[in-house]
Amino acid sequence: TSKPGNEEKVLPSELERTVSLSEVQATMRELCQQEASVTKRLNALVASQNELNRSLARLDISRATLGSQAVSTRSIGNTMLSNASIAARRISAAVNRLDLEQARVKDTLHVVEQVAELKTCVLGVTGSMGAAQDWEAAATYLNRASRIPSSVINGSFAEEIVPTSEVPELPKTTLEQAAQSLQGLFLREFQRAAAENNGSKVTRFFKLFPLIGKSGVGLDVYGRYVCQGVAARARSNLNAGTGGSQATEGFFYANALTKLFEHVAQIVEHHGGLVELHYGAGSMVRVIERLQTEADIQGGIIIDTWSDERSIDRRLTDIRSYAFTFLVQSFLPAQPARSGTPRAGSPNKRRVPGDSRRQDEEAIDTKGIDTLLSEMTTMAARWSLYCRFIALQCKMEIIDHSTKQGSIQGRLEDEILKVPSFITTSALNRKIADRITTPINAMTTFLLRRSVERAFQLDEQPSGLSLNLAKPPQSHTPYISSAVDDVMYIVNQVVERSLATSQRSVVSGVLPSVTRVLDSDFIGMIQRKMRDECYPKAAVQGALPPENTILAFLVLINDLDVGCDYVRRIVQSWLEGFRRADSSEEKAEGSSKSLDSLYPFEGDALHAANLLKSLQHSFEAKASELIGDGIYVVCKNVVKPRLRPLLADAFRDIDYQMNEEGQAEAKGGIEDDDGSDPEVDEGAQDHFQRGWDALTKPIARIFTNGNSERLLNSIIAYLAEMLEKRIWSYYGRINDYGAIRLERDIAGLVNIVVRGSRYGLRDAFARCTQICLIMNMEEDEWAETQASSTSGSDPVQDTGWVLDGDERARARAM
Repeated sequence: TSKPGNEEKVLPSELERTVSLSEVQATMRELCQQEASVTKRLNALVASQNELNRSLARLDISRATLGSQAVSTRSIGNTMLSNASIAARRISAAVNRLDLEQARVKDTLHVVEQVAELKTCVLGVTGSMGAAQDWEAAATYLNRASRIPSSVINGSFAEEIVPTSEVPELPKTTLEQAAQSLQGLFLREFQRAAAENNGSKVTRFFKLFPLIGKSGVGLDVYGRYVCQGVAARARSNLNAGTGGSQATEGFFYANALTKLFEHVAQIVEHHGGLVELHYGAGSMVRVIERLQTEADIQGGIIIDTWSDERSIDRRLTDIRSYAFTFLVQSFLPAQPARSGTPRAGSPNKRRVPGDSRRQDEEAIDTKGIDTLLSEMTTMAARWSLYCRFIALQCKMEIIDHSTKQGSIQGRLEDEILKVPSFITTSALNRKIADRITTPINAMTTFLLRRSVERAFQLDEQPSGLSLNLAKPPQSHTPYISSAVDDVMYIVNQVVERSLATSQRSVVSGVLPSVTRVLDSDFIGMIQRKMRDECYPKAAVQGALPPENTILAFLVLINDLDVGCDYVRRIVQSWLEGFRRADSSEEKAEGSSKSLDSLYPFEGDALHAANLLKSLQHSFEAKASELIGDGIYVVCKNVVKPRLRPLLADAFRDIDYQMNEEGQAEAKGGIEDDDGSDPEVDEGAQDHFQRGWDALTKPIARIFTNGNSERLLNSIIAYLAEMLEKRIWSYYGRINDYGAIRLERDIAGLVNIVVRGSRYGLRDAFARCTQICLIMNMEEDEWAETQASSTSGSDPVQDTGWVLDGDERARARAM
């Protein structure tokens, strides 16, 4: 219902619009309804007002009662509880004063006990260092004194109580003098024991340094002691082969460096428990840093001696000056022969390319470079293993120290391994980067390029190949040149050798170099041969290229395809181990080819995996592009010139304006399509199959499976286009019976082309099959097709038509 104010505004306007008795009566009924509604609301308000008045009355009564109770409560609090409250406050203050006095007494007793302990320690240190000369007891007393707070030692009470007639000095002075005296004594005894090689005495005095508060001095002197042993062992190992045959043969220097790292690792592993027991967790890191300093010196001596002995600088100079004459000349255009006789003594007369190339080859010992690379990669791998061991030891020290202090930060970072800063900034790390890593990158690139050059110099084509199916090949599949196997063997060796070093700097230099050499030299040589030496071009227009040229061209395309397969297998063999590294089975077995096991430091394994993927993707992209160009040339110059006559011969002498007898023969042939041999001649299918097999089987026999599929895809597009043109050429020259046979012939040709479960290739012949389908449609089917076209629906989406409306109408009119 509307509000009363709204009713007064609305009703006069409604009464003014009434013009008949019935409208007046209707208005009156509406007014009566509104009156009843307003009356009902007023009655409800009146009833609720009465209930509200009763509630207010009850509230007034309750307020009066609560007021009297509040007065009584205040009187009770003022008379009865105030005394109790005062007593409680007085008792609480007394208890607090008593607690304070007790705490002061306890503190006083504790200070007295500490002063007594201090006096005992002072007297004990003095007595032990006297006639008794009990150094362990003296150190123990100093250790006990170090636990007493300095405020107590320097306090006036201790300065008054502790001094005696035997020890009149202040306690602080006495303890400091005793610590200094014991430090000098321990140093002298430690050095004497080290000189005498007395291990028990060395251990005895080493354990006493932390007791007198000189842990740093003890760790330093112990570090010098173990470093003397490392230096003596390293010199002994190096002098054992210097000047003899051992230094020039085998891996003598790599073994010497390995023994140095093993000796340091044994010291860290065997002595770490003793150091942590007496000096605390994390103390071994200081000794490790001192050992690393000595390892820098001894390792640098080994690497410098090795570098001079192996003439690394001279070899690098020879490598950088090598001209790769064969590769360079292979990419240059052929130079025309110069006429005339050169003058006597002319440099041009003496400069023979073959002789200069032979001199360059003899100047550089490739086998020696390979042996040197093996030695350098061994040294780099040992350095990586040593760095990993030191990083793990330092991390264990940090985690143990954090755990003992109640920290969980070490456990949170348990999965992250980082090289310690004293390793990355060490002189040996810089020496290895300069004298080993850089030569590895340069020599590996040279060895790979020289191997590619040598492989193509000695390249041999597969023997006994022929396009005649009657002559079986004398070689084994796949039919590739020998250069592919040779180059990919070296690539696999280079990749495996570089990854085995576990050095990020090595893989960052070697793998991009491998990618660059394969892309430019290997693929470039094959491309140059495909372009200049065996391009399949007919001598006479309309004829086929020579058979030996075609075979050589097909083999080169196979080289690229097989090369992609080799590179993919090399890369995937490493990436599969990298993907399985997180599984429990892989961790239990420990794959030797897992990137995670070779590169434990943060981000190194992922970086190596990305470089391997880049190598594969780059090579496959360039090789696939060249394979596509080669397939196009084969399709254009070898297949297409024979495909057009083949198709014309298949449909020669076939009449598609058939009578009833021809239709009966065609019907009989169709009924035999269930798998039995038809008794009638299938005409176009027989001719096409013989020609198709003679065209494609010889090439498919030479090609790899991948290249065969690529060639077939290129041929089918061209064949489908020619088939469509031939079908349109029968416009007006075909009747109903001929349309049935044409559809059967086209279906047979498509089955011949796509046999071997290559059903996806049928899509290329969709236009041909739909033309034949429309020609053989019944009238009602054609009417439905036309109706769907005129109704506005999309027939292409409804039935999968690839023909537009005009083409369907043209096919129906044939």
